[in-house]
Amino acid sequence: MPSELLRKLKEYEGMSVAAPVRARDPVNEPMIRHWCDAVEDRNPAYTDPGFAAASRHGGIVAPPTMLQAWVMRGLQPESERAGRAKGPQAALFELLDAAGFTSVVATNCSQEYRRYLRPGDHLEVTTEIESVSDEKQTALGAGHFITQRMVFRDQRGEEVATMRFRMLRFRPRAAGAAAAGRAPERAAAPAARRRPRPALTHDNRFFWEGIAAGELRIQRCTGCGALRHPPGPSCPKCRSLDWDRVVASGRGRVYSWVVAHHPPIPPFSYPNPIVLVELEEGTRVVANLLGVDPAAIRADLPVRAVFEELEEGRLFLQFRPEEGA
Repeated sequence: MPSELLRKLKEYEGMSVAAPVRARDPVNEPMIRHWCDAVEDRNPAYTDPGFAAASRHGGIVAPPTMLQAWVMRGLQPESERAGRAKGPQAALFELLDAAGFTSVVATNCSQEYRRYLRPGDHLEVTTEIESVSDEKQTALGAGHFITQRMVFRDQRGEEVATMRFRMLRFRPRAAGAAAAGRAPERAAAPAARRRPRPALTHDNRFFWEGIAAGELRIQRCTGCGALRHPPGPSCPKCRSLDWDRVVASGRGRVYSWVVAHHPPIPPFSYPNPIVLVELEEGTRVVANLLGVDPAAIRADLPVRAVFEELEEGRLFLQFRPEEGA
């Protein structure tokens, strides 16, 4: 027999999250170029009018993975957000919150494309709560998976794509133990502090062995000399399968960054600044940035690699600002 809570949760299946959302702007070439620059997508069908005209597309098309970008609301004033009516999803979340499922993490997303989008297409998206799962036991704690289904239509009302987005609303383990009348199991804390270990392959083993030795090793193609990271089996420039490695100086500059705040996952501390560093050798690596206020991080901030023993017997690649930066 389903619980009373599950019965109430299931009532929201099939409900629309809100009124259809119309994109603020039609599909346009400037935004396509910005996207391609940001993700370094060099497909000329997206940005080169001459190439695109001669291709099977007959003109510029948008990268399919831009789908959701066209309908994002953007940064809206607090007053505008506050005035928006609460929909079924907000009521569903309030029901889960009241039952102790207060934490959320995105789990997966899948998209299906009917056709390429072209400049001038104007999208509208409708979103419904497709399903709410039974209570599941996960590594994060007991919770319910909520799946949203989004349907994207063009200015003629024709379906161009669909997207399913799934999240887990869960009850953190400590809260679950308290709710059951048990004291948190403090003896398990040391195990929770262990960080994930990398999956070693023939192509990346040298990199992790370098970290253990206090070296930042970068893969180098012996065919054309290009550096690449993350390591891979073949060179993306000349397709050679032959490679060796170089030891990077560890000096570089912040190219991009993100500061993670939620959900807090042990053993990481929050706020958790993660940076993409462009090394002086020309390639880029991702790692945590230490010793700086997250609000002070900026593009081109000079940084240097450090290897810190965050767990006994294991070194981790981190970055710190250069002295005087």
